[in-house]
Amino acid sequence: MFKQKNKAIENNGTRPGLVTISKPTAVVSEQFRTIRTNIQFSMVDKDLKTLVVTSAGPGSGKSLVSANLAATFASEEMRVLLVDADLRKPTVHRTFHVKNNDGLTSVLTDKTSELTDMIYRTYTEGLYILTSGAIPPNPAELLNSNRMKEITKEMEGLFDLIIFDTPPVLAVTDAQVMSSKVDGTLFVIPHGRATKDEVTKAKELLDMVGANVLGAIFNRVSAEDDKYSYYYANEE
Repeated sequence: MFKQKNKAIENNGTRPGLVTISKPTAVVSEQFRTIRTNIQFSMVDKDLKTLVVTSAGPGSGKSLVSANLAATFASEEMRVLLVDADLRKPTVHRTFHVKNNDGLTSVLTDKTSELTDMIYRTYTEGLYILTSGAIPPNPAELLNSNRMKEITKEMEGLFDLIIFDTPPVLAVTDAQVMSSKVDGTLFVIPHGRATKDEVTKAKELLDMVGANVLGAIFNRVSAEDDKYSYYYANEE
């Protein structure tokens, strides 16, 4: 279906940081499956097609959470697209060892570009990625454009779930822009790094745009068998 099939990722099946693929029986992998289940229950009365993952500040691990969560949903026989919507400090291309010459910004700025030409099909069944493309001077404006609405609609027709990895809320307005347009938002809180004031302020900014915050994921929590653990808390 995708014209980019010939650009499937070639890295001997390894996924840096994707413990859900490299160690599916690990404690952390099971926690991601629990998070997936909780998200599904939180959206029981509505289809979940688009999801934003963000945090209060940098260094939260939100990009690895996004990637592992995408892989976890894909393992449930879903077609999942992970979109690098962090148009300032993109990371998806590094996580999956692909080039970032073109991507989301290509289809946003060039209407002759085909979305399907920009999408990579990974070796993980059902998991696809769209890198950020060239870093633009106006990320927030691009994400808030009518063109972005059109592209998102096209994505929804191709995939069961689209996960957008966005910048931190307190740094720029990008996450607010995207959170106002999707079905749900997940908030990543790194243990011992994010202050209560930062988290509260970020939540207030998301509330201002009417974001549907499904819950928070606490990461970087020590556990006996894994370097990091992830815990999900429903939004009250």
